[in-house]
Amino acid sequence: MHIDTRAILAPRKSEFGAVVPPVHLSSTFELDIDSVSGDYAYQRGSNPSRADLESVIASIEEAKHGFAFATGMAAVSSVFSLLSPGDEVLFSSNVYGGTFRYVEKIFPRAGLTGTFFDDLGSITSEDLSENTRMIFVESPGNPTLRVVDIERLAKLAHAHGALLVIDNTFMTAVLQRPLDFGADLVVQSATKFLGGHSDLLAGAVTTNDDELAENIRLSQKVFGGVLEPLTSFRLLQAIKTLPLRIARQQENAEKLVAFLSDHPAVQTVLSAGSFSEAEREVHERQAKGIGAVFSFELAQGYDLKKFLHALEIPSFAVSLGGVESLLSIPATMSHDGMTQAARDRAGITDGLVRFSAGIENIDDLLADFAKALDAAQK
Repeated sequence: MHIDTRAILAPRKSEFGAVVPPVHLSSTFELDIDSVSGDYAYQRGSNPSRADLESVIASIEEAKHGFAFATGMAAVSSVFSLLSPGDEVLFSSNVYGGTFRYVEKIFPRAGLTGTFFDDLGSITSEDLSENTRMIFVESPGNPTLRVVDIERLAKLAHAHGALLVIDNTFMTAVLQRPLDFGADLVVQSATKFLGGHSDLLAGAVTTNDDELAENIRLSQKVFGGVLEPLTSFRLLQAIKTLPLRIARQQENAEKLVAFLSDHPAVQTVLSAGSFSEAEREVHERQAKGIGAVFSFELAQGYDLKKFLHALEIPSFAVSLGGVESLLSIPATMSHDGMTQAARDRAGITDGLVRFSAGIENIDDLLADFAKALDAAQK
């Protein structure tokens, strides 16, 4: 069954035959007096509305287990809860600012070590220490869109007894399924493309491993960073249009990348697979297109603030993945929690602009960019 169909087929368990599943707001549930048991007991442990969403999250990934969290960072935190003091995690230097902040601020308190690599895709077994228990990577990376060979990293991690975790926020299951290439866990900020309307916060984790699933479920119950019922319902409804939205957003992104790549006002355009021929081949093998996010820098002689002020359609805001186009400066926005040295190492310059394509008419977007680039000339 295709993902377009699986995204639509929400659980239909209403006693009245409702096509849209109801929202169950109850924080507590009646139990059988004799056995002191029931399908649900307390909302933090589980809830019918969250369970409906989690079944669809698993379905679109074709995974055995899916979990919904209150935010993307709550999902990431649940994955890091699998670690023990003394463990090491390998990261790309090109990583989401929130993840970097967690490694810098929380890892030391937990007795964990995070090691960053400029090119995680080129590491070998010699780069893994006896304490390496996890490789955590975004592919494509945020915001430079670097790509790694997921299958190669999975084999490398597993040969060392480590886990491979892929942050698949930029691609979603519509364009890339890391579990198919050997990843142990997939995390996403469901706030972004899964939600798709910039109106909710959520996170997701999927896995095919039963033991890992039990530990993720335990972290939900212990730490309590679960998604509440109403937002679970809203996200369930949003996922129904995910494949349609992604298709339009990616189409718009491809045309904008082509336009900017040929424009004299633009110095650099970064998209998934653009870094090198090798990364392009890897990305084409494991994904279905560049996605809807790309980054670029203006050429010398063009003023960035003038460009930003002249744009009318994109909103200047953090986040990405919504039906509305969003534009940001990672160095001072999404990645401001990174040190200057870390940003330099990751290639996040002060002039780098990240763009998340929405579903607006492409002719309007192209005209808006053309006008703003003309206005930016000094």
